[in-house]
Amino acid sequence: MSFSSQKGLVNLRGVNHYYEWVGYSDSFPSKPVMVFLHGWGGSCRYWRSIAELLAPDYDCLLYDLRGFGRSRENNRVAIGYELEDYAEDLYLLLEAFNLDKVYLHAHSMGASIALTFLTIVPERVQKAILVCNGVYTYNPLTFNLFYRASISVIKSRGQWLLKIPFADRIFMSRFLHKPIPKPMYSCFLEDFLLAEEKAAINTIFSSVNQKNVEIMPRRFAQISIPTLMISGEKDRIIPASLAKKAVALNKKNIVYHEIPNTGHFPMLEAPNQYLDVVENFLNASPS
Repeated sequence: MSFSSQKGLVNLRGVNHYYEWVGYSDSFPSKPVMVFLHGWGGSCRYWRSIAELLAPDYDCLLYDLRGFGRSRENNRVAIGYELEDYAEDLYLLLEAFNLDKVYLHAHSMGASIALTFLTIVPERVQKAILVCNGVYTYNPLTFNLFYRASISVIKSRGQWLLKIPFADRIFMSRFLHKPIPKPMYSCFLEDFLLAEEKAAINTIFSSVNQKNVEIMPRRFAQISIPTLMISGEKDRIIPASLAKKAVALNKKNIVYHEIPNTGHFPMLEAPNQYLDVVENFLNASPS
């Protein structure tokens, strides 16, 4: 069976969003649809390898969040950067492709967007997979230091980084516990440099703030569809302990799996093990 894909731009609220369909058919969609959301500073391309493995059973829709990857913002269009704003982008994406009900597969900040979507329009989701996410405690000093450091790094970015030997490995060292395919190192650095400054800065504030410390636990508790949470055992960005706190809020609808010896990208660090966990969840009958 030959592999095929389809890619292009779809206009959502005046912003052209880059998307890719990954599947084994010429007509999209012909199977259940799985929509993938990437994390902060990234793009949909780090999901492509997992989407290709799932493509025999799902038509996989990958897209770049507004202001990231190839979804370039239009300065004449004023849209917010709250999680709810990105959840609305997702809703409009489904409308644009006439998708009634989908599977969501989301990572890090993308998982926070997916969680927001789940609590607004749960009837549009069959099952959800939330990767490297959780609930955390608000600490003003820690948050302010995080904001300052993040903004400084964003503003000091430059294409010159791509010319420094091993810069991509150094950039990814905090995110990983195990090696990933060599080409992906440079892809992550390129995506970080490509992220638009306004989107990169504003989504840091909208993703990590006191409001979400209060709201996100309620949203986890409100989940009403089968949901899988996956953590990397050695994740230093969003420790597995934060995911366990989220799962404890809704044991009825959330199941948890921790991938041993992986960091913030378990889907790339241990793809075969990750795929087994995902397929077991997707194939499980409702309890």
